[in-house]
Amino acid sequence: MNRSRTATWGRLMAGTAVLSLALTACGSDNSSEGSASDNPSSTGSDSSSSSDNFTNDKCSGGQTSANALRVGGILPLTGNLAFLGPPEVAGVGLAVSDINAAGGVDGAKACHDIQDSGDSTDMSVSTSSAGTLVANKPSIVVGAASSSVSLNVVDTFADNKIVEVSPANTAVDLSGYSPYYFRTAPPDGIQGNALGTLISTDGYQKVAFLVFNDTYGTGLRNAVQQTVESSGGECVYGCKGDGDEFPAGQTTFSSEVGAALASKPDAIVVLAFDETKQIVPELASQGWDMSKTYFSDGNTADYSDTFEAGTLEGAQGTIPGADPDRTFKDRLSGWAEKGEGKALTDFAYGAESYDATILAALAAVKGGATDPETIQKNYAAVSGATDGEECKTYADCVKLLEDGKEIRYAGPSGIGPINDKNDPSSAFIGIYTFNGDNKNELTNSVEGSS
Repeated sequence: MNRSRTATWGRLMAGTAVLSLALTACGSDNSSEGSASDNPSSTGSDSSSSSDNFTNDKCSGGQTSANALRVGGILPLTGNLAFLGPPEVAGVGLAVSDINAAGGVDGAKACHDIQDSGDSTDMSVSTSSAGTLVANKPSIVVGAASSSVSLNVVDTFADNKIVEVSPANTAVDLSGYSPYYFRTAPPDGIQGNALGTLISTDGYQKVAFLVFNDTYGTGLRNAVQQTVESSGGECVYGCKGDGDEFPAGQTTFSSEVGAALASKPDAIVVLAFDETKQIVPELASQGWDMSKTYFSDGNTADYSDTFEAGTLEGAQGTIPGADPDRTFKDRLSGWAEKGEGKALTDFAYGAESYDATILAALAAVKGGATDPETIQKNYAAVSGATDGEECKTYADCVKLLEDGKEIRYAGPSGIGPINDKNDPSSAFIGIYTFNGDNKNELTNSVEGSS
């Protein structure tokens, strides 16, 4: 990246009232590659001091929050976000393995109990899983990935005083929703600002949105639109209040794409999940220049086996979260091979799932018990909300707690301390560009704070 581009970003960030963002560094060449040397955002380079003799510690029926750190999961094993399931499951599994390798929680073992969240097209899946998890008496539940799914189950967990920590929810509606709801992913104000700024610095002024009618989609659209307009641009289709959103799960998009192109946009933002696989071919067939297309974390993924080579070349997207270093990615994939029988090809939200679990264990250590209420009372504190001493591994943080010190766990997700809305106070947003094979490659990274 050249200096003039960095300076342009800086001027735009300084002029944004909602958030303060600063361009910090260029990332690695590929979303599945990277090291501490080429990505300073990788704060958790020593993600664990334990050996890599991974354990797959599934919960038994006798393990509850009374005698173990029982980590429930409500994660997308099926549905249109299923591509996020493997790294999130691996994040939880690896964290549990590391916790047990370091002696557990005051001698109590950690275990994981992963249930399917499904997606927002069939809420009965998450409703059923939430009921199962509550009955199993967890210390914490990690998930969901979808903000709409979390909104479906968050009251169930809160009513039962069970801590829910999402590694991937970004909807602004969830900020401060409940004392028992936390997240290790940043709210959409940060990602929306980064994506809108990217579009504006690329020189585009007239922006169209193809967005599904989902809390995540509309909230992110609103944030991107506000940023574009604050930079002197305008929304020409799919704008807030115009009613152009399509329902989740729709499979044909000829009319929506035609209407968007008729508005003569300079750039198009696609905010959807699996619907993207139908939207992209329709855009291409109607003659749209795909290099002027932008995506977000819900659809910035590897499409090398989905589209003809070159289809998405030059298109860009954003994914919240630091790009972890190679060591952490290798360990995450190593656990996936042992625990799930398959190495990872996508790492999105793996670090956030890992940190969500480690923070829960540290909160239990600090409070002296593994029940949800103890974890809820101490979760923000161990993240650094009390200005504690920085530590990067579970084992090192436990030593400080045992010495009576306040801590700030700085894990591989790169988030700042949890704030009074139970959100990360700061987080990184990765900027990705699609190559000729339709794979998303990390090209730079911005850090935002709310």
